[in-house]
Amino acid sequence: MRRASDPNRWSTPERRSPRGARAPGARIRLVLADEYPIVLDGLESLFRPEPDFRVLARCVTSSETLAALRVHRPHVLILDPHLPMPNGRTILQQVRRDHATTQVVLFAARLSDDEAIEALRLSVRGMVLKEQAPEQLVRCVRKVHAGEQWIEQTALGHALETLLRREAGAREVAGVLTPRELELVRMVAHGLRNELIADRLLITPGTVKVHLHHIYRKLRLAGRSELICFAQEKQLL
Repeated sequence: MRRASDPNRWSTPERRSPRGARAPGARIRLVLADEYPIVLDGLESLFRPEPDFRVLARCVTSSETLAALRVHRPHVLILDPHLPMPNGRTILQQVRRDHATTQVVLFAARLSDDEAIEALRLSVRGMVLKEQAPEQLVRCVRKVHAGEQWIEQTALGHALETLLRREAGAREVAGVLTPRELELVRMVAHGLRNELIADRLLITPGTVKVHLHHIYRKLRLAGRSELICFAQEKQLL
């Protein structure tokens, strides 16, 4: 059975200068969060010898991570966004809401376009893939703590391409469909049936059918299957 780490394990007082700034000579306070203890061992081994870092806690679940953030108020959270219980997106949202002074560096084996776009929207300033050299992660954390941005170029490039395609598709369709109709198209493209769409939009299934009829007519589509293909082509998902 996997042994959960204790958020208080490495808590030690740190000298601080006025207004919460880091005192001269003080170290960058880190919380490490990854599902696999072997990865945490590697991260700890990477940062502990560095004189300007202090590892405060190791976490294997999202719940542990949120607890460690409350206890330690780190400068930087190194986070695998695929943590369980709950997911990494929940952590990012809560960090932005409750821990404004903590910067986040995503450290992942993979980042989908959607994950990278969402991270950028939530003000994540660092993204490093696990395939990169360890020194890249160290440099990234230093840059992010200094107020700069470090985004792995492959993840950023793909994410921006996807975002631009989506915005272009949305602008094209916005000239034809109403905002409500565009919202309904996205729901259909994600596989929602009429009854569930009706529940979410607080309308009747009959009204959903009427909206779909208007959408088919405006876009000159034969039915639901063609609408799904259209949404995928225009990157409206």
